[in-house]
Amino acid sequence: MCRTNDDLAPESARTIRHNLHAACYKMSTMRILIIEDDQEAAAYLVKALKEAGHVADHAGDGETGHAMASSADYDVLVVDRMLPRRDGLAVIEALKQEGDQTPILILSALGQVDDRVKGLRAGGDDYLPKPYSFSELLARVEALGRRTRPADAETTFKVGDLELDRLAHSATRADQPIVLQPREFRLLEYLMKHAGQVVTRTMLLENVWDYHFDPQTNVIDVHISRLRAKIDKGFARPLLHTIRGAGYTIRDDAR
Repeated sequence: MCRTNDDLAPESARTIRHNLHAACYKMSTMRILIIEDDQEAAAYLVKALKEAGHVADHAGDGETGHAMASSADYDVLVVDRMLPRRDGLAVIEALKQEGDQTPILILSALGQVDDRVKGLRAGGDDYLPKPYSFSELLARVEALGRRTRPADAETTFKVGDLELDRLAHSATRADQPIVLQPREFRLLEYLMKHAGQVVTRTMLLENVWDYHFDPQTNVIDVHISRLRAKIDKGFARPLLHTIRGAGYTIRDDAR
């Protein structure tokens, strides 16, 4: 549910209310990571994004931000350039080298043309100089989010008695919690998005690992085996199936 507070931002309360209420109807919930060392600015952004109906996490330095971005799935990253422990551009370059395709909005007090060009060439998808208006930041974040997900993207999936909540990053089967590592969660999410369909190894490499080549390893087999043990072990009816020579599918065969 979207809510607004009159003391939310330096903009007028009326403008904030108008922008946030409009956003509620136009954009589904996103998960956003803010990498910002200014604690006051970060707290404001987290609060404002939550008021706009999104889920927001915060990292206060470059090293922590890189670790969080690498270990969880985000729809958009908001990255300050000048960060302690690791520079913002270095974080962005490292993520891109790892194959992370999450859209990135760079925030910086460095707003000259050369600064913006450098940020975009490092891997940023958009650049917003400080000081900024929250309504503009929100519009830019949501525009980035729309590039990689449909406006009506589902946030929960269900196959038989197996359920996955994308926003809560949780999964259950028969109401029993399943503890998943980030890559296992991403794998299960992708399979459940395509429930009943055969998902090929190439599809998994490109959409779960962000590989656009065959790494010639058994990484998929290992993760499928681990995932199968977590979601099917102890249940009479398996949900995760291997289709020999084709790929994998998740489906409920109960009739």
